[in-house]
Amino acid sequence: MNDQIPDPRLGPDTLRSVELTRIGPMTLEARNARGEVLRVGSGDSADFTPVELLLVALGACGAIDLEHVTGKRADPERLDVRVEGHKIRDESGNHMVGLTVLLDIAFPEGDAGDRAREVVPRTIQQVQDRLCTVGRTIQVGDAVVYRERD
Repeated sequence: MNDQIPDPRLGPDTLRSVELTRIGPMTLEARNARGEVLRVGSGDSADFTPVELLLVALGACGAIDLEHVTGKRADPERLDVRVEGHKIRDESGNHMVGLTVLLDIAFPEGDAGDRAREVVPRTIQQVQDRLCTVGRTIQVGDAVVYRERD
């Protein structure tokens, strides 16, 4: 039984999902709707941990949004991203603090590259303030519900 009031903003076109299956002790296989597979572990192996995947999602979201905007002017010659933060435990439980996404982007010389470089600071601000779905979800927040699957 669903006690929530339906949200008219939500529908099949807004839904995103992944499926995870246990493939060994403390090891899962994540599969997206397109069939790509990624191994996730507890940190005792080379597999990505859930926290590392959060950092990957945060950085990739910002980088893709940045490239989407600047790429209309010039394709980047380089786009490197470093994402870092601190995993702490306090009265709120386990969580990440000090999340920082460092974007390093370079464009070719010339007018197109100049136009792309010119919009980078504004675009990074837009990525932070409204474009990156992952970052905005962390900043704005919403309840996460864990329940047994029917």
